[in-house]
Formats: sequence, structure tokens, C-alpha cells
Amino acid sequence: MRKIILSILGVVLVIGAIFVAKAIIESNTKERPPAKKVVKTVYVQTVDNGTVPIVIPANGTVTALQKNTLFSEVEGIFRSSSKPFRPGQEYARGQVLLRIDAAEYAAIVRASKSELYNKIAAVMPDLRLDYPDVYPKWETYLNNFDVNKSLAPLPKSSSDQENYFISGRGIVSGYYNIKNQETRLNKFNIVAPYNGVLTEALVTEGSLVRPGQKLGEFIDPSEYELEVAVRKSFSDLLKVGEQVALKNLEGTQQFQGEVSRVNSKIDANSQTVQVFIKIKDAKVKEGMYLEARLEARNIENALSIPRNLLVDQNKVYIVEENNTLQLAEIDAVHFSSESVVITGLENGTKLISAPVPGAFVGMPVEISDNSSLAKTN
Repeated sequence: MRKIILSILGVVLVIGAIFVAKAIIESNTKERPPAKKVVKTVYVQTVDNGTVPIVIPANGTVTALQKNTLFSEVEGIFRSSSKPFRPGQEYARGQVLLRIDAAEYAAIVRASKSELYNKIAAVMPDLRLDYPDVYPKWETYLNNFDVNKSLAPLPKSSSDQENYFISGRGIVSGYYNIKNQETRLNKFNIVAPYNGVLTEALVTEGSLVRPGQKLGEFIDPSEYELEVAVRKSFSDLLKVGEQVALKNLEGTQQFQGEVSRVNSKIDANSQTVQVFIKIKDAKVKEGMYLEARLEARNIENALSIPRNLLVDQNKVYIVEENNTLQLAEIDAVHFSSESVVITGLENGTKLISAPVPGAFVGMPVEISDNSSLAKTN
């Protein structure tokens, strides 16, 4: 009997311990609060469509529009002229840039003229007898003949017989031979073709100059040209006469240029088109590196935004009235390195102005108080 009572007490104690332990566990269990809904703060810009100019950036090196590389066509000793042949020296049109000693060749030309004089003098008796009508004009030509002056044109032949007679005596061939020598003699003096400045001088006084030798470089400093390469997709947008804003690399100097030429040929390797910009500015120098901003055309009812706001190249995120994100389709009209010009959004639309990580359609958002109005320029 006693064993039975002890067994019952043991069972009761075990059951009681189980209930006590369960009560303790339940008393330590905390209820989880309901999860809070996270709403991201976004920046928006209110769309205000307007006119957006398409600006094409480009750069290049300035060169003189008129530039002559000076070469020698004759041989001789370089002699001084009216001004020192040095870089930076200015010359007026027609002034002698450099002079090559032509004393020896000038003597050869005078000898050829003397020979022609003798040929004409030798036929004068025959002209008096056979062609008395033409004798006076040849006599006048002979009397005015001067070996130290440029050869005057031969008298015009009055008949074929006269022409045959004169040509047969070697007078015509001698005349043209001398004219050729005179042309070569003029090449010993190189004159300025226009008002300009010497930018390079490669010879000094007393040095021997040979045919084909480069002597220097001469430019007109009043007019320059900037050659830039523009992507072929922009070539149809550029027009001759368009004004171009220019600046140096440091941004400390501003210049104004004008599109003077657009090459119709596309470079096969770079797929670019040459565009030439004319510049008239006293501050511009040969060899300057300039940046150009070419205004190709204006896009109406458009907006310029950062490229990183595009989704799939033709969509952007906007905020609906219920403060959720939605995708709006747009037309990307023009891309630049950092921005894109778009159309298709209505005025007043709240456009996301900064990328939203993890954005999706229907995402609840809160608009930041620092959001600003979108500008189109």
C-alpha cells in the first residue's frame, strides 16, 4: 500500500514539475512587434520643359590659315636682307624675307642677253634688204636693249615669213631661254607674299643654301583655323557660319570662332568628320590647344538630365501622386558624356533626380524637402 502511495506521489510531482516549467517558459517569451514599413527618401525635380541647345564638345590645335613653308629652289650663300631673318620678325607684303647670293648666276644671264643682242644685230642687214617694213621696229628694240634690265618682249611678227626668218636665226629660242633664266634669277630673293611674321628660321647669314632645303616658316597672324574631329552622327547638325565658343585648357581665356568648312568625307578609322573653325583674335597664337563647344541645333520641349537616371535607355523613374515609383517612357534625343536630352515628359511631372538603389515599380517613397525644380539649360 505504501509503495502505491509513493508511486502516485512521484507521478504527481513529475506532472507538477512539467506544468511549472511550461509556465516559466511562457512567462519569458516576448511578443515580437509588427515589422515597420521602410520608406526611402528620394530627390525629385519638377519637369519644366523648354529649349535645350545641342552642344558638341571638341578640341584641337590652332594653325594659321595662311602659312608658307619656305624652301630654296636655288643654291648659293645666304646673305642678309633689310631685316634679320629671325623668328618673330614681321614683314610687310613684298619685303625681301631672305636673299641668296646671285652674283654668279646674274652674270650668266647677262651673258645670255649679250648673245641674243648679237644675234639680233647680225640679222639687221638682212631685215633692211628683205623685210624693210619690219626693220624699224627691230631697230628700236635693239636700241632699247639693256643687258642689266629685264628682257622686253620681242616685236610681234607681221607675217609668217618674218616669223620663219627670226625663228630660223635662233632669236625666239634664245629669248625664251633668257626669260627662263630671269625667272630662276628671281628665286634668289624670297619676298613676303602677305603681311606676316616669321615663326621659324633654319638658316643663318653666311651659310650655304642648297635646292630643296627648308629655310623657315612664314604665317599671317591675323587669321587662324582650328581643326576638330566630330562624330559622324553630328555632322548633319553642323552648319557653316555657326558661332563657336572657344577656351584654352586652363579656362582663363575665351575666344569666339565661326564654322568655316565641314568635310564631307568621313574618316574610315575613327568614324569622325573634320570641322574647321575660323578664328580672328590677336590673343590667339599658332599651336595653341583650344576646346570648342559647337551649338548644333535646339531641341524644343525637352529636358537635359544626367545619363545615370536612364533605365533601359528609354525610361526614367517618376513619383506618382500616391508617392510610389513608376517608370515613364521617354525619347532620348541626344547623348553627351555626362548628360542626355530627353523628350516625352509632361510639365509638372516629379522626376527622380538622383539614382535610387533597389528601385522598383510601386516602391513607396518619401520626397525630400531639398528637391529642386529641374532646369533645361
